[in-house]
Amino acid sequence: MRERQARHDARRAREFEAFVAGAAGRLLHAATLLTAEAPDANPRARRLLTLALAHTYARWDRLRGEDPYDCARQYLATRFARGTWHHYGALGRARPDPRSPLAALRPQERLILVLRLYEGVAEEQTAALLGLPAERVRTLCDRATATVLHPARTAAPRAMGAKVAPS
Repeated sequence: MRERQARHDARRAREFEAFVAGAAGRLLHAATLLTAEAPDANPRARRLLTLALAHTYARWDRLRGEDPYDCARQYLATRFARGTWHHYGALGRARPDPRSPLAALRPQERLILVLRLYEGVAEEQTAALLGLPAERVRTLCDRATATVLHPARTAAPRAMGAKVAPS
């Protein structure tokens, strides 16, 4: 009996290691986009990834035909949303890194943009995952896309009394 359990545990560990080898990079990139951290300095994204992988490993035997990537992505999104929207933990209080491509977006907009455009999750699935109407998801996605594609131009501050050359 113990031998069979040991074989089962070894097979489970190999399967999960193969999953992590294939999916961790993409999940880390999604987490980095969500937290709006710099790609080379992303401790909050790494923590989110660790939590999502731990959750997926805990459910590994119960997935039965479900895609483990979907499970990890869903946990990553809900954990980010819970931590950010309700200001629990460090995720809600952290400022986005200005080097992040999504730094100008609010957390909810980042989450929807990452799910819809980076991960390719359907609008209805995103709405169901976040508990929002599909129209709201569409509006937020459109707004976030416009913000990323056409960032607001900020005027450079001029020194007092400085002359401006004619254009």
